[in-house]
Amino acid sequence: MSNFREFDRETSFLLPPSLNEWLPERHLARFVVEVVDGLDVSAMVTSYRGTGSAGYHPALLLGLLVYGYATGVFSSRKLERATYDSVAFRFIAANDHPDHDTISTFRRRFLKDIEGLFVRVLELAREMGMLKLGTVALDGTKIHANASRHSALSYEHAGKIEAQLKAEVADLMARAEAADQADIPDGMSIPEELARREERLAKLAAARAKLEARAKERFEREMAEHCTKQAAREAKVEGTGKKPGGKPPVPPVEGPQPKDQINLTDEDSRIMPVAGGGFEQCYNAQAVVATESLLVIATDVVQAPNDKQQIAPMLEKIDALPERLGQVETLLADNGYFSEANVMACVAANVEPLIAAGRQPHHPSWRERFAAAPPAPENPTPLEMMAWLLRTPQGKKRYGLRKQTPEPVFGIIKSVMGFHQFLLRGLDCVRAEWSLVTMAWNIKRMYALSLGG
Repeated sequence: MSNFREFDRETSFLLPPSLNEWLPERHLARFVVEVVDGLDVSAMVTSYRGTGSAGYHPALLLGLLVYGYATGVFSSRKLERATYDSVAFRFIAANDHPDHDTISTFRRRFLKDIEGLFVRVLELAREMGMLKLGTVALDGTKIHANASRHSALSYEHAGKIEAQLKAEVADLMARAEAADQADIPDGMSIPEELARREERLAKLAAARAKLEARAKERFEREMAEHCTKQAAREAKVEGTGKKPGGKPPVPPVEGPQPKDQINLTDEDSRIMPVAGGGFEQCYNAQAVVATESLLVIATDVVQAPNDKQQIAPMLEKIDALPERLGQVETLLADNGYFSEANVMACVAANVEPLIAAGRQPHHPSWRERFAAAPPAPENPTPLEMMAWLLRTPQGKKRYGLRKQTPEPVFGIIKSVMGFHQFLLRGLDCVRAEWSLVTMAWNIKRMYALSLGG
């Protein structure tokens, strides 16, 4: 005798089904809808003309995007498909099905508006008692651009290809003007071949012009830094009467370098070293994370592969946060951010810096771990004071929060949420998309905190 539950796929519902019954009461999709409903999307609403066929409300489309980024569904086509396949997406879309063009257009059109909602989510977290500033940690992670590194072109190689194409154009022109064209292969159209090469030459010329413009900006910046260093060196000579040690600063070289590169797919992206070795076409995504809640409070995306120049810009973003969010008191950062100028920038912003001045050993001996605190220096400079703090047990404990703050956030964003590569191209667009990614992380984290996680 068999004993199975009966099932019937053909009988319709006796009464209309309720979407509310399809999800557990405490589900992430419900939380996303509650948070999005608490955001001010009036600027998006008023931008619609109100003519033509009725459109989808911005709150509905924003909820789809946020839940999608929080659960690893990023492309507009997959989001559209999910409104059919997933109960959670059906709930957010109110059992409707916006097509992928609508979702993609909404994301591009309101990218800056969505970026502006990042702080409002933080305010909601503060109102819910989940966000407490005080000690924060700054770190960066490389995220692949929506472009292959094989689409990158160096200034030197662009010149070689340009010369080759010009020679081919001259050869094709000569063949076109020749009276006897019997040696032209079957199926070959000289006008089409010429047009194809002229188009490539125009793209190469534009790429070389952009590399030259970049080189000019770099030269002006590096020359200003060189002049500052040279002036400081000369002032030291005048003050002490002694020649300073070390080699004098070398002036920068003007013009593009042979290995200067540009990517023909996403010209704002850069080839950067990545974890595990090798180089990829990437952006350097920055995030400031609160140590207590693991909520991201400030973000940026930069083209520089190293983090040395990112302290000052991130301090400005922290300073721009509303006062009601609280005050950042201490900033933790690894050795990649260390410089005397960065320490002084933190002090000037009334933020205590705890930045590693050198690489920290992974397995310090027990003697080093439990060594007594060294005596405090007398009349220390900010740099000396920070170095002393990092050698004290209390300072080591506080700095130890750095590794367990931004790194898990980046790990979850990449490995759990599945965000390994930007969908959008161009620096401004990827900055806004990174804000959307981290906002989705914040909402996902707020949901976990609301469950006691």
